[in-house]
Amino acid sequence: MLTRRNVLAMAIPVVLAQVATATTGLVDTAVMGRFGDKADLAAVAIASVAFSFIYWGFGFLRMSTTGLTAQANGRGDAKEVRAVLQRALLLGGGIGLAILAVSPVLRSVVLAWFAGTEHVESLASGYFHARVFGAPAYLMGLGITGWLLGTGRTRQMLAFQIVMNGVNVVLDTWFVVGLKLGPAGIGAGTAIAEWAALGFGLVVVRGSLTGATRLLDPARLRALLAANRDIMIRTLALVFCFGWFVRSGTLMGTAATAGNEVLLQFIAVAAFVLDGFAFVAEKEAGEAFGARDGRRLARAMRLTSEFAVGVGALFTVIYAVSGAWVIQTFIADEEARTAALDYLPWCAAVPLLGVAAWQLDGLFLGTTQGKALRTAGLITAVLYVATDLLLRPAFGNAGVWAAFLLMYGYRTISLGSFVPGLFARLRVPERDAI
Repeated sequence: MLTRRNVLAMAIPVVLAQVATATTGLVDTAVMGRFGDKADLAAVAIASVAFSFIYWGFGFLRMSTTGLTAQANGRGDAKEVRAVLQRALLLGGGIGLAILAVSPVLRSVVLAWFAGTEHVESLASGYFHARVFGAPAYLMGLGITGWLLGTGRTRQMLAFQIVMNGVNVVLDTWFVVGLKLGPAGIGAGTAIAEWAALGFGLVVVRGSLTGATRLLDPARLRALLAANRDIMIRTLALVFCFGWFVRSGTLMGTAATAGNEVLLQFIAVAAFVLDGFAFVAEKEAGEAFGARDGRRLARAMRLTSEFAVGVGALFTVIYAVSGAWVIQTFIADEEARTAALDYLPWCAAVPLLGVAAWQLDGLFLGTTQGKALRTAGLITAVLYVATDLLLRPAFGNAGVWAAFLLMYGYRTISLGSFVPGLFARLRVPERDAI
């Protein structure tokens, strides 16, 4: 039976891995904040969100791999566990090469959409051109991390992230501070780090790269593609929301764009840490669903959510008390610093408000309920954009942030509406549900 000690034993390496992942954006922002100006910060903000839109759209490579691996474990199907990994690597490599092939078109489209100044777009283009060469490695790496999480090998997942982010920190600092490459240096350092991590990851999982059966079985591939399609739509809808948030900031000016980018890094750190508990929920939910054990599923969600709520509240307090010091210490540009300080209270509310949405993501991803995720993602995107269009003209950047906070409420309500149906399928009595 899952206990709180088990949850912590799995969650701590995942949280540390997520913190390591979060250092990518923090280092990028800190280096640009100390050795660049608001145009450099805005360029990194625009280009990194563009990559988020592209890469997160294929986040199903991590998400579905975790859920399918955990469910195969729950059924005791070791050969299928290996097959899930191999399919993810093949699919990730193919998609990454396709992204690289069409990258000139992608760069023009995504940068034009953000409507930055000519100077900012030029700097962002340099970042994009360098970063895109890491696409195959990054997407194959998603398959590896998803599989490690689904098999409960969270310490190896932590090592994978440490390698990638350690290399990224060193190269970003060298390329920007030493070689004066600006945003292009940030992109190049990140791409090289992604290839280094892939090499490490392949060594870690080498024992599971053979011995699979029915790797290209048509029925299993159709099921995989169907689940991935729905998760991809859901993820694109949510990434669109973040892209819309950044674009709304650009309409408020370069300083607002830079300030919002700084605060997004605060949110990223909290989200990455809290995702550690959601990932454990995802793994445990997948195994329980594979075993058709509704009580185990309910217990997993309850125990992981207890920790997530406590940590979310802690982040909110830390940001409210210490966030101003961090901004004043690391952001040299006065206008960007002022914009970030003005909206810090809005940012501080996100970790606690977002807990329910992140935990519900873990539940539905682990059980591979793609249709529920897709529907909830689309509903959230529509409501969020409508709210932003209503509030931004009247309240400026405050309206941008108000709509952004409401987005988390929309996610929680829309996903929550599917919970009773999921538990009903497993015949869990209402009193034993979450």
